[in-house]
Amino acid sequence: MSERKEKTEREKMLTGELYLASDSELVKMHRQALELMHRFNTLPPANIAEQQETIRQLFGKVGQSFSINPPFYCDYGCHIFAGENLYINYDCTILDCAEVHIGDNVLIATKVQIYAAYHPTDPALRLTKKELAAPVWIGNNVWIGGGAIICPGVSIGSNVTIGAGSVVTQSIPDNVVAVGNPCRAIKSVDAIF
Repeated sequence: MSERKEKTEREKMLTGELYLASDSELVKMHRQALELMHRFNTLPPANIAEQQETIRQLFGKVGQSFSINPPFYCDYGCHIFAGENLYINYDCTILDCAEVHIGDNVLIATKVQIYAAYHPTDPALRLTKKELAAPVWIGNNVWIGGGAIICPGVSIGSNVTIGAGSVVTQSIPDNVVAVGNPCRAIKSVDAIF
């Protein structure tokens, strides 16, 4: 009979199980991310090459062509996987306690918040300090308007526009403009691919 190895807190986090963010491995990863974010957020504006190299060290993957305006914030960074031609404007926060996948040609406006992290709704369970996470998927050719909030477990299709200030609590299909709180599709658009 083989011994069953207990999952690490990071493995639990990435598979949607309750986990403790205070785990030493996760604390170490978060501190590394904080150091990289601090470097990125305080580099001189003309030092684009070093800014981009810092993001490459922070993210799990990022395309060759991208632009991110500081300040930028995340939990770990290594769970963010972005395609080509990513543009993130000022003051974006990505809580990447689960994987966050961002397609090609994505525009993310100022103060957008992307949350893969969340807490239990049961107050007794919340007192255990255990947390939860669910992945976020953003397709290709997406524009997310200023101040939008993308909630855990949401998928946003390709060729989508999310209106400014929207709160995306449910998945959004391809080829639509979606707005509101909760965010919902209000019109279809022609697919470009």
